[in-house]
Amino acid sequence: MKKITLLLLVAALNCALLQSVYAEVKLPAIVSSNMVLQRNTTVKLWGWADANEKITIKTSWLKKSISIQADGEGNWKCIAQTTNSKEPQSITIKSKESNIKLENILFGEVWLCSGQSNMEMPMKGYAGQPIFGSAEAVAKANNPNLRLFSVTRVSGSKTPLKDAIKYSPWQQATPESVLKFSAVGYLYGKQLQEILDVPVGLILSSWGGSSVQAWMSNEALSKFQTIDLTNRDIAVKPNAIPTALFNSMLNPIIPYTIKGAIWYQGESNVDQPAKYKELFPAMVEDWRKRWDIGNFPFYYVQIAPYLYGGNDLTAANKNSAFFREVQLQCLDIIPNSGIAITMDLGAESPIHPPRKKEVADRLLYNALNQTYGLKSINFAGPVFDSMTEKEGGLLLKFKNEEIGIYAHNGLEGFEIAGSDKVFYPANAKIIDRKAVLVISDKVPNPVAVRYDWNNWVKGTLLNTNLLPASSFRTDDWPDATKAKK
Repeated sequence: MKKITLLLLVAALNCALLQSVYAEVKLPAIVSSNMVLQRNTTVKLWGWADANEKITIKTSWLKKSISIQADGEGNWKCIAQTTNSKEPQSITIKSKESNIKLENILFGEVWLCSGQSNMEMPMKGYAGQPIFGSAEAVAKANNPNLRLFSVTRVSGSKTPLKDAIKYSPWQQATPESVLKFSAVGYLYGKQLQEILDVPVGLILSSWGGSSVQAWMSNEALSKFQTIDLTNRDIAVKPNAIPTALFNSMLNPIIPYTIKGAIWYQGESNVDQPAKYKELFPAMVEDWRKRWDIGNFPFYYVQIAPYLYGGNDLTAANKNSAFFREVQLQCLDIIPNSGIAITMDLGAESPIHPPRKKEVADRLLYNALNQTYGLKSINFAGPVFDSMTEKEGGLLLKFKNEEIGIYAHNGLEGFEIAGSDKVFYPANAKIIDRKAVLVISDKVPNPVAVRYDWNNWVKGTLLNTNLLPASSFRTDDWPDATKAKK
């Protein structure tokens, strides 16, 4: 009898403790002191408390307090209007059991940085794989107006998590914090902060080797494939498991208000160009619906040239040029998007180009022109427009060549074919500073041209802003071949 009474007493105490814990207001990891809230807009604040708990939120910039009540499951959410003030702000959140104060909050531009290893790659680089210019950049990193938050690697989840399990909290950019942060993300945010002269907040959620499927929700991905994780070990390679990273590393930061997103991913889907053309736009559309702030800017990086399995390949699942083509085509599918072309930045090996500043620059040019209205900033390289016969060859004309096209040391990587669909290496030269003449004595009656249509190439076609053209083709042949050497 005494034993039963003791057990009942322990159970009662545990119940009381649990009620006490749940009664306290809890905030998601990303809502904390030192955060950057998107400026001059309505932002979402949310968290958890006891069921039906009454909560009062007082901010340093609003005259009136915000009074809300948690729902029957303890969830609560509210919106608050921010301003353009550059002064540090504070938020106090009170309930019957809680008195939380968030301090040193800034209003600014908030950007999400996501993707796989080329986005995740920190300023310190990988083993034997450097980031060019990182030592100087890190040495100059102290900036109280640039704040960083990272959702760090965690085993995937079969269902969407409410909060981040592992993370690096909001902190000021310092040499120590920047060294471990995404090089592309930091170099993008640093320049954005300096040019706009406003605070900038960067949210990093990325994982090397991750597929686009891993970053998609079950609702979005299930439109294209069956998802059954019942018997899947979610801890084994979660970066390759459909929906796993969305659930564990992206859902926990929704709906934190952002300005836009930058994305560097694709290498893990390089053998699936046709599928990626469906999945990638669907992912972006789904993210935008979940954030519920409209078609926020989405700027992404085209994968750089890299040897992969070899060169002189014609099959779409072997030749990364087909994938780069799809990434370029996604511009016309995804509203309010932009692409950073990296044809001149790749390396035969490794797959992580060290020139990350140029990548960040090209993402930045998209944002400055398209998001922030600085129309004098050119953000796009030459894009194939039309083709005519000339002098036994083919004359190519381009968009985005208002003041001409350029090559450092001549053009390379052009191929030409006749109606037999066999492509031969061709000579190419710039005509009148705005067009390219492609010709080969092996093809007397040419009908099609391809440029840099291989895995590993050295992009040579630029405009006078030194922005490169993507690899491209003027045909749509699925059965073309290359001439034997």
